[in-house]
Amino acid sequence: MLRRVFRVLRTIGWFLPGLLLWASFPPFGEKVDSLVALAPLLWLVRRGEERVAVKWWFANGLLFWVCTLMWMPAIMKNGGPMVLVALGWGALSAYCALYFAAFGYFAARFWRWAKAGAYWRRLLAILVAEPVLWAGLEWLRSALFGGFAWNHLGTGAINAGFGAPAALGGVYLVSACVILASGTLVSIVERMLEPVFAAKGFPVTPAPRWLRSVETILPLAIVWLFFHFAPDCAKPGSRYERGGEISAALIQRNYPPVFDRERAMRENAAETYGKLFANVSPLKPDLVVLAESAMAEFGAIDSRRAGAFADFALAESGASALIAGGSRSVDGKEFNSAALYARNSPFQIYDKVHLVPFGEYIPFDKTFPCLQRFAPVGSCTPGRIKLLDLNGLKIGVAICFEGTDSVLIRKFAKMGAQLLVFITNDTWFSDSSESVQHAWQSVARAVETGLPILRVGNSGVTGAVASSGAAAWLTDSSSRPLVDEKGTMVEIVRYPAKDALPLTPYVKTGDKPLVTAFILIVAFIAVFARKKKLPEEVRELLDEDELHGLEDDSLEVASFRE
Repeated sequence: MLRRVFRVLRTIGWFLPGLLLWASFPPFGEKVDSLVALAPLLWLVRRGEERVAVKWWFANGLLFWVCTLMWMPAIMKNGGPMVLVALGWGALSAYCALYFAAFGYFAARFWRWAKAGAYWRRLLAILVAEPVLWAGLEWLRSALFGGFAWNHLGTGAINAGFGAPAALGGVYLVSACVILASGTLVSIVERMLEPVFAAKGFPVTPAPRWLRSVETILPLAIVWLFFHFAPDCAKPGSRYERGGEISAALIQRNYPPVFDRERAMRENAAETYGKLFANVSPLKPDLVVLAESAMAEFGAIDSRRAGAFADFALAESGASALIAGGSRSVDGKEFNSAALYARNSPFQIYDKVHLVPFGEYIPFDKTFPCLQRFAPVGSCTPGRIKLLDLNGLKIGVAICFEGTDSVLIRKFAKMGAQLLVFITNDTWFSDSSESVQHAWQSVARAVETGLPILRVGNSGVTGAVASSGAAAWLTDSSSRPLVDEKGTMVEIVRYPAKDALPLTPYVKTGDKPLVTAFILIVAFIAVFARKKKLPEEVRELLDEDELHGLEDDSLEVASFRE
């Protein structure tokens, strides 16, 4: 009986990595948990058994994604059909879990090859294969099928203040550093337990224990080097000192969800905004920023009524410029847009480039127009990448999900953006952790580009992020990010000089080094770590499990033949 209980507890214990990883993101936000969460699963792949690794990596990945995307059902109270929301939640979780399973497979296959040779192969697995495979699969998830760049492993570390390597290789390099740190922990535990394994007849690494200390020293040295050589764009004497500063008022309106028409009708928009503008006017901001869809209360973003409201906003707040989100229609095409209204600059519009599939459009709905009626906010058309110009200050605006797209934000930086403005409307997922998770992604974009970010969410999270990743959020009385309530804040942010751009190596090189290394590792696994067939007379004497254990290990095959 006790043995059965222990067996059940041991099985439950194998789900601890997924739970720890979930705890490292909001709503819990235990950021440092991500440094150790995956260590047990990394130990599992070092056994070199693909089927076991795939099973547990997928199971933990599914648990993590189901839990971390627990905000998706919140959309049901805003009109989302329960069946479709549940299917979307499950399908997206399973899809993202496949990347966990792929890592388990590739890493275990590489370790099977590493264990069959000299000690340098083991070092190659620890120092190169594991971090590159994980980071490469995160990149693939962010790029494939429109991309889902959400809650990368390195996001927690960046929000904990350990994001400097992102300036060199993006959030993916920070994720690789986390895998290196977790692998170091696994190596230490392996060395501690090796006498126990040896006494029970398990194979042990033939290298002497003093030599294996490099498994601890080298990963930590590599991580230190990444931190040491990462640029600090805002340090004294940096190129920021030749830039300037801007005072920005960030207005969190908390406009009702699009389907809550009754609440929207009960609120007087002009009166509500008038009170919010009055809160910031004594500080005389240079710029006012409103959220995505803010101008929807006043018609199309380029309409006369929207322009009249912009004049009202500038007069009441005392600012000289306003950036706000809205929609517009041109020649029958719908755009999700942001506009710059300014006293001394021409009216400018940016149309969202990275649209959300099944939200702002249905795949192939331009080819098959009948699909367009299923898009919740209508079938939108992507715009083109451009910067807004506020009296010579170049501003890159990202709308909603675009703030998670490191490729797009890097393009803004390459084009000469000196300031980034992220606007979003997460009211669809009110009373959930989605808005805080979304805000965490913005911190990574600031470190990657070396540019400050002004972020405004209709229902939160609102704040400013420095190039170092230090964030100042609009908070409630408990010092937590203010969500699902109205609020205002004024921040003064410094921006770099035009001749100092681009600021970071990641903006210049992008993901090419990672993608190249990832392709080489996968190709190596496919060519050199492939399965080796046993002779037919041997196969007939073994059952399926024994075959799986022997076919990939030439040393065991040779021993069996003897």
